[in-house]
Amino acid sequence: MAEAEPGWDCPAPFVLPVTPQAADIDGLDHTNNAVYVRWCEEAGWAHSHALGLTLADYKRLNRGMAIRRSEFDYIFATNAGEALLLGTWLLPGDSPLSMRRRFQLVRQRDGATVLRAHWDLVCIELTSGRPKRLPPEFRAAYLPHGAP
Repeated sequence: MAEAEPGWDCPAPFVLPVTPQAADIDGLDHTNNAVYVRWCEEAGWAHSHALGLTLADYKRLNRGMAIRRSEFDYIFATNAGEALLLGTWLLPGDSPLSMRRRFQLVRQRDGATVLRAHWDLVCIELTSGRPKRLPPEFRAAYLPHGAP
């Protein structure tokens, strides 16, 4: 049986394939919710690296994108061994200090969306923790890739 093509919420996502392992399964025999949060963090960093910004760049620039708010909508449970695709996109924020990151987790066998999430991110100065404008390197790497 051919796998279903995902119906992504936004065009051209950065996609990270993930598969729940035995250690990811909770007492109800489903993927533990904390695992989805971890995968989103991994996808966010992988996307950032693909766009040319690493943790070393964050430290060199003394800036980072901190999660100000997160929201996760768990739609369907997943099980050990299921092939999943985690898509992520960057969107402009509501100020020169912010961005949004969206996530969509899709089950490969039928294309069903099993999770949607979003983060409101704020740029901070790493040494003080205070909000700061996105540096030019962040704007150049991140903002051209936001969905309309």
